[in-house]
Amino acid sequence: MTTAVGADAESLPGERVRSYDVDARLGTDYYAVFADVADEDRTVWERAQAFADEVAPRMREAWDRAEYPLDVARRMGELDLVTDGIDHAGLTRLSPLGAGLVNMEFSRGDGSLGTMLAVQGGLALRTLALFGSDAQKAAWLQPLARAEVLGAFALTEPDHGSDSVSLETTARRVRTDDGGEWVIRGAKKWIGNGASGGVTFVWARVDDPGADDHGAVRCFLVEQDRPGYTGTPILGKVSLRGIHQARITLDDVHVPLEAMLPGARTFKDASTVLYATRSGVAWSALGHATACYEAALSYSRQRTQFGKPLARFQMVQERLARMLEELTAMQLYCRRLADLEASGILRPTQASLAKFHNTRAARRIAASARDLLGGNGILIENVVMQHMADIEAIHTYEGTESVQALLIGRDITGVSAFA
Repeated sequence: MTTAVGADAESLPGERVRSYDVDARLGTDYYAVFADVADEDRTVWERAQAFADEVAPRMREAWDRAEYPLDVARRMGELDLVTDGIDHAGLTRLSPLGAGLVNMEFSRGDGSLGTMLAVQGGLALRTLALFGSDAQKAAWLQPLARAEVLGAFALTEPDHGSDSVSLETTARRVRTDDGGEWVIRGAKKWIGNGASGGVTFVWARVDDPGADDHGAVRCFLVEQDRPGYTGTPILGKVSLRGIHQARITLDDVHVPLEAMLPGARTFKDASTVLYATRSGVAWSALGHATACYEAALSYSRQRTQFGKPLARFQMVQERLARMLEELTAMQLYCRRLADLEASGILRPTQASLAKFHNTRAARRIAASARDLLGGNGILIENVVMQHMADIEAIHTYEGTESVQALLIGRDITGVSAFA
């Protein structure tokens, strides 16, 4: 379609500027992978679609300005779209397929939106549901599920990303006549919601010489307004610009003994959370790739060069076919992942393989779409470049490509290549 653009467009007086409708949903599902979605899952899927479509223009503006619209995150909770398939009393239970479709739609609309879900539901809420005490859940489960309180998951440190098992943050137990407290000291990095005024689940090593759990990795619920807690948004990002990740310093933060989550007793418990969210990353990659493919297809039908639409060029059709090939494989990975999880037989390395495949494929689809759109591909209004940048973040988090390959390699060979 041909429309006049706003006053900020760089055009000559009287010039008509061509814009393209590349954000419309085309319902791409070439193998009918999702044709048999149950009514209950379809209802939440459609609710997620409507929400993502509603806030996508707002998130695009926020991405451009590197702002975090907290009200969007809270609205997600109001619509009961945060629970991420967590099976716990008091939370709306979504099937693995339903939870995956919600994740896919959020990331199709905007990558920062998908990360809001991953942080609030996939990491923070899941940590509390799996490992929290009854008292902690009574105080925080519903506020987190409704996103009235924003939650953060603080594992990664400035010097420990892929080797997060080597974390250096410590929780020192101080004994007093009335029982004592924990004093937490250390630093964290890349922590979503870490500077948003809510609560942070801090993973730290116990510093309590003589105690049985001295040196063990435990998790602590820390309110962000406690003295000594400082969360600062990381500036200069060119990916996921619509949500803040923070640098956190914990300068002798005092918390009561009951701040420790009793169910989190080793680093393997942190890994349990990450294994679950790894599936979410595979779904998120599918959402990004779908947006890029459908933008490229729509653009090819509207953009005319040399007297005919791009869609009539053989090279363009071949490129679109290759993109569809990879997108369909991504859909099949995600659907099988959901079926395995629903059957209770999903293994962590199977989630790793889906994440490994889908983020790599999403990068290729985004690059091809960006090239097909030519110069128009770098404009935020044409969506592809934003998705392309955001895919770079999900390709890295919850374990880099190299780490996923080593996890899979250890599983298939029986030999560990980790140091």
